[in-house]
Amino acid sequence: MLKVDVRKRLGALDLDCTFEAGPGVTILFGRSGSGKTSLLNMIAGLLRPNEGSIAFDEQTISDSRTGAFTPPHRRRFGTVFQDALLFPHMNVRANLDFGRRFSSAAADPRSFERIVEMLGIGDLLERRPANLSGGEKQRVAIGRALLSNPRLLLLDEPLASLDQERKDEIMPYLERLRTQAQAPMIYVTHSMAEVTRLADRIVLLREGKIAAAGAPQDVLHRADLLDAAEASATAAPFDAVVAHVEADGLAALDCALGRILAPAQGLAPGARLRIQILARDVLIATEKPQGLSALNVIEARVVCVRPRSAAIADVELACGESRLWAHVTRRSADALKLAPGALVFAIVKSVALNPAG
Repeated sequence: MLKVDVRKRLGALDLDCTFEAGPGVTILFGRSGSGKTSLLNMIAGLLRPNEGSIAFDEQTISDSRTGAFTPPHRRRFGTVFQDALLFPHMNVRANLDFGRRFSSAAADPRSFERIVEMLGIGDLLERRPANLSGGEKQRVAIGRALLSNPRLLLLDEPLASLDQERKDEIMPYLERLRTQAQAPMIYVTHSMAEVTRLADRIVLLREGKIAAAGAPQDVLHRADLLDAAEASATAAPFDAVVAHVEADGLAALDCALGRILAPAQGLAPGARLRIQILARDVLIATEKPQGLSALNVIEARVVCVRPRSAAIADVELACGESRLWAHVTRRSADALKLAPGALVFAIVKSVALNPAG
């Protein structure tokens, strides 16, 4: 468990953050300039808070009151920056082994092979960084951090410097890392796509303060906190398992919403994955619809309707204990008489599948 309670003056920004992070992926999310990277650097020991404390697994690593401060190299945290920062004179194998040697850990061929396989870099081992793509460099940087046997893995916008093709290349490996890495992760991003695909917990920063923190389904619907660009990409993420694959190529997925049908895309029964349902891909009907091409119709109740703009409203829907969100016009919300407690049917036009690896 990571416990952070820090304050730091950074030019015009007053950073004041208190939060806890446990196993899995905790994402520090917010606009550029909100203090995400500075907060990560304080956790890493690269920046000292003016006030407050940081503790990991009940060990205090920074405390302004007592003067306690564990230097970065003794925290045993692995860090991956936007720039991979590989040694240009070393090949990939030597770069990877540097992480292990830096931690003074004994060579473990099984661990090396497991990490190389997980990140798909086996065919890169004899290459030098100059002969790698941006996505390949980042995968090697992640492998180097993992081979240092870190207690905590810190990733500072690892996809920010990549073009979309390279981002699409590396994202499946990050998803695999989410499920297979032994160390918890703190991941900085301002990308909603990365949040919905990777987050187990979100810490939302606004102007140096924590505006919200919690599970993705509890944070991503905050219309009062997300700007228009973020809200347009808002998705409800659910962990799912493939119940079976039907003869027509559809997979039946069991998740908190019940059973969802989606294209199988090579999935096999028992496979675990994360699905996303974008708010813009959810329609609302007050009667169970017939004759639709959409495969998934889910009974729900309206929790609330929040105006987002002069024309658009956000509708929060309760599906049992789970939540979905829909973006509708305010005219439609009025015509359907959408109000808290109303029984409706959520029509899911599209489901994004992200295999867990």
